[in-house]
Amino acid sequence: MSRRKPQSPQEKALLDKARRYMPGATLGNAPSDYDDGFIVQGGRGSRVWDFSGNEYIDYLLGSGPMLLGHAHPAVVEAVRQQLDQGSTFFLTNGAIIQLAEEICRAVPCAEMVRFTTSGTDATFQAMRLARAYRRRDLILKFEGGFHGSSDYALQSVTPTRLVDFPTPVPGSAGIPRAIGDTMLIAPFNDLDTTTAIIQAHHEKLAGVIVEPMQRILPPVPGFLEGLREVTARYGVPLIFDEVVTGFRFAYGGAQEYYGVTPDLAALGKVVGGGYPLAAVCGRAEIMRAYDASAVAGDEFIPQIGTLNGNPVAAVTGLATLAELRKAGAYQRLHATGHRLRAALLRALEQAEIPAVVSGEDTVFDVYFTDKPITTYRSTLAADGAMLKRFNRLLLDRGILKGGQKFYVSLAHTDSDLDQTIAAIKDAVGHLRG
Repeated sequence: MSRRKPQSPQEKALLDKARRYMPGATLGNAPSDYDDGFIVQGGRGSRVWDFSGNEYIDYLLGSGPMLLGHAHPAVVEAVRQQLDQGSTFFLTNGAIIQLAEEICRAVPCAEMVRFTTSGTDATFQAMRLARAYRRRDLILKFEGGFHGSSDYALQSVTPTRLVDFPTPVPGSAGIPRAIGDTMLIAPFNDLDTTTAIIQAHHEKLAGVIVEPMQRILPPVPGFLEGLREVTARYGVPLIFDEVVTGFRFAYGGAQEYYGVTPDLAALGKVVGGGYPLAAVCGRAEIMRAYDASAVAGDEFIPQIGTLNGNPVAAVTGLATLAELRKAGAYQRLHATGHRLRAALLRALEQAEIPAVVSGEDTVFDVYFTDKPITTYRSTLAADGAMLKRFNRLLLDRGILKGGQKFYVSLAHTDSDLDQTIAAIKDAVGHLRG
């Protein structure tokens, strides 16, 4: 298999500047697997390229939002038309109203929508809404669940110090200790333990937030249904973090795909078509806390952001959703992912490398372990060093993916898959050797 070209003088100079002016020489997003770094110059369709002339088939996809691929003509044209009318107003605009209407048509729990600019803010707002609605402080989240980078969300994200549930472990420096007093932690896919925690704390519990598929761990049968039942029993709002799964699993997101409807949902990534846009949506009874004319003064949530509901992001979202509504779009997306996922598993089995390919067809990855993977703690048995090596072997063969996720898109062609599968087979062969 071909190898990457060496870094060009231009790329080396850019990396030197990044090291000088940016902590870690990154945005904080780049996978650590690629320790020598590279700088993206551009992207189109299923491909991106760097400043050294290397081209990659892209399964990172901007960490998921580029479901149509890079620089999709419909999205580019929507941006061009909007720019002639202005780029931001800090005021309600026509495009964002249309997008709110479309979200409410598509997402089962959505009766009303409020926009923001990031998934972090959307999940933060969802937790704040639950607290305002219930007039209580405690939020339950799941160990290993990622809901952005707010102080609340960064509890027990990737803990190496395993403590008894429901005690949280802060996942970052700089988080006040008092934040931990407002969070409870449960094990994903363990309904019995989760139910016991909710039963013990329901009188003080404001809400439960969960990724319906936690990173690349699908829910075991009955888990989401049981979580919906126990939260409804105690009147506790259930929040789905659909920043990843929204409009990716199905047009109605994981709620449609798994058949479980929460009270609130956070959306991001795909809904903005690659531009900074996210949203919290849900039952009108809960969402009305944003309307000062509908609630008492101490129940009102002020929510202000300079770029919230930005019209450029709104039209990219509308253009993206219009493409996803076309006949056969989701069938093609799932078929693409299914073929790639099956080929990855087959290559590992043929090489007799113990591994679990986990996730759903539209987003998945591999754990190098011979043990079942259903909870965060079970993932700790996997060989992380081997995954990093695998990622690097793929990169050297022109395949770009995240530290742990293959995202597939409608831009990936049969030819892309042929090339990717050949690269996987070659990389797996080197792993075995």
